[in-house]
Amino acid sequence: MGPLAPNPVELVLGLVCFFFVFLVLGRRVLPRIERTLAEREEATGGRLAVAERIRHEALELRGERRAQLDAARHEAARIRQTAAEEGAALVAAARAEAQREREELVTAAQVQLAASRVIAEAELREDVVTSAVELAGRVVGEPLAGLPRTEAAVARFRAELEAAD
Repeated sequence: MGPLAPNPVELVLGLVCFFFVFLVLGRRVLPRIERTLAEREEATGGRLAVAERIRHEALELRGERRAQLDAARHEAARIRQTAAEEGAALVAAARAEAQREREELVTAAQVQLAASRVIAEAELREDVVTSAVELAGRVVGEPLAGLPRTEAAVARFRAELEAAD
């Protein structure tokens, strides 16, 4: 008897034992295994679903935060632009005011300079006349100040100067 010709009793007994073990496994053990696997799958699948839902919520929050950051950046850029425009306007106004004040100062200085020049010319003319009369008196050897001829010469000199101006 070898493996190719089995003993019929052993074969029947082996088949009965096989079907008995198959039946016990099929009715008792396999349902328990399937139930345990289903519970594990449900627990794992439930956690995956929760994790997926949390992930979606996180992505939504991330999108909202990005939108808020973009809006804040846009608002900051608008504020910077407004501040730059206001600053430029203030600088332009300050420059215009400074220009106006400079023009006023220049005009006042020119008026004062012209007045000082007129006063200096008048004083200089008077000094020239006085010096000329005094020098002429030294040349002649007698004081010429207060003489009618001297007064007439001084009056002619002044008239010539005014006519020249």
